[in-house]
Amino acid sequence: MLKRYAAERLSSVIPDLSVEAIEAALEVPPNPAFGDWAFPAFPLAKTRRKAPPIIAREIAEALAAGVSGLRAEAVGGFVNLRLDRAAILPDLLRALSAPEHKAPKVGAGERVIIDMSSPNIAKPFGVGHLRSTVIGRALANLYARLGYTPVRVNHIGDWGTQFGKQIAAYKRWGEAIDRDGGAEAGKDRIRFYLSLYVRFHEEAERDPSLEAEGRRWFQKLEAGDPEARRLWQMFVEDSLREFERMYRRLGVEFDRVIGESFYNDRMPAVIDELREKGLLEESEGAMVVRLDDEGLPPCLILKSDGTTLYATRDLATAIYRHDEMGGDWLVYVVGQEQTLHFKQVFSVLKKMGRTWADRCVHVPFGLLRFAGKKLSTRKGHVIFLEDVIDEAVAKAREIIEEKNPALENKDEVAEAVGIGAIVFGDLKNGRLGDVNFSLEEALNFDGETGPYVQYTHARARTVLARAAEDADPAALAAAKARLESGGPLPPSATAALITDAAWAVLGVLDRYPAELRAALERYEPSVVARYALELAKAFNRFYHAERILVPDVDERAAKLVLVERAADVLQDALGLLGIAAPERI
Repeated sequence: MLKRYAAERLSSVIPDLSVEAIEAALEVPPNPAFGDWAFPAFPLAKTRRKAPPIIAREIAEALAAGVSGLRAEAVGGFVNLRLDRAAILPDLLRALSAPEHKAPKVGAGERVIIDMSSPNIAKPFGVGHLRSTVIGRALANLYARLGYTPVRVNHIGDWGTQFGKQIAAYKRWGEAIDRDGGAEAGKDRIRFYLSLYVRFHEEAERDPSLEAEGRRWFQKLEAGDPEARRLWQMFVEDSLREFERMYRRLGVEFDRVIGESFYNDRMPAVIDELREKGLLEESEGAMVVRLDDEGLPPCLILKSDGTTLYATRDLATAIYRHDEMGGDWLVYVVGQEQTLHFKQVFSVLKKMGRTWADRCVHVPFGLLRFAGKKLSTRKGHVIFLEDVIDEAVAKAREIIEEKNPALENKDEVAEAVGIGAIVFGDLKNGRLGDVNFSLEEALNFDGETGPYVQYTHARARTVLARAAEDADPAALAAAKARLESGGPLPPSATAALITDAAWAVLGVLDRYPAELRAALERYEPSVVARYALELAKAFNRFYHAERILVPDVDERAAKLVLVERAADVLQDALGLLGIAAPERI
């Protein structure tokens, strides 16, 4: 609201630009002492044929001569703007309490199919799966908030040549271990499968015939061989039970859980269509779609042995999601190493005449590293997410015991803080960069962390709880109602909210709808995480600078309205990121 307010007043003296263009051009000054906004005059130099400092001075003088609500000062080629805080405060408070402040609607109900998480069967849920899971969930939450209809799909990796290797490994070594009762159930069962997979690749380096054996088993699996299907089904069922347990702990839900194998009987139709449209060509025994005109290498559809590939299944998957699931947008939250793959798949869809391919979006992300190391399932370099969560929760429990030994439900709060630290530690980073995760850093209550934001929220709720014990709650409630009515404010209330510390919080709160839109436009949950940090910092400065529970009822009410708005938005932002916001820590 504040940025729009400034743009509208500026537009009266800048007829060269629309309100929207002025609003887009406004910048936050590097120092709050310079004002609330700065308008750069440089873009006007060409049309006005004047130097930017002269234009800035003319704009400032015009504002001073006839525009209220805004004070201006020309500094070089910029016009620094300072809002009349007292004049705009009633409208600002009303805007902050409006429902659309936390839910700007832009999606018009469009259906968005979000491919997220997508772990592989017979592999543990490692930290490498975290990024797709939490980025996808945050985007789905943002889509829902902004008026779209998200459909969260877990595209389980339950098909491919790796299952031939897994079956070969199990037949060679795992069957005997099972027969002797040496393999545990539950999560240890998945670690057992991983050990077999790692052993397969270690042995294959010495015995190349193992790779051929793995290929033969996958051919049997695709042909419906009963033994291959039995073992594959065992891997699937054991894995899905473990995945579901981990998702419950993370608080992640899906609308559909569909394995790659679901699309097996849909792939022949895709291959037939490619052949009928003259798009399929032979290349060294394999079948490909040429993409030379797109500047891309050929898209491999069938191997020389006739088995399918990821591209074949992803073509069938995209067509199913659009035609049968009704997706207006298809969003794939998948690591950036698959960027070429998705470019090829989307290009093939266009060649097939699917005009909606322009609404297919790959949302890539970088690697999650621990101690700078890249993780690899094949080599056994896996850090189990559950182990990291258990350690985070245990450390959070120790910190809580030290800071607040009288706190009730410590275990529940420790779970929320520990998991929140991990999720926030990922999402505060831009998704395209690699994340070198440090649990110690993520659990720092004084750093740029999830626990810092959670603790700030709990601090605000504690203030509100103390205020609820006020000797005259009716008078306080009446004072708050006056503040939210949009009418003139009592002098003491106005004075309380136009201090630099209070105004800084109000300014950050005002930006929330724009930050939500920016986060979704850029497919970047870090925008919300960084915003939450900024709001937490501004609130803590206010908390330390101002006495909140003062005797004057109007001043107290004004400050409590600010505290309540900050607490609500912190809780909301954390919720969009998939992080709990305990009221006491």
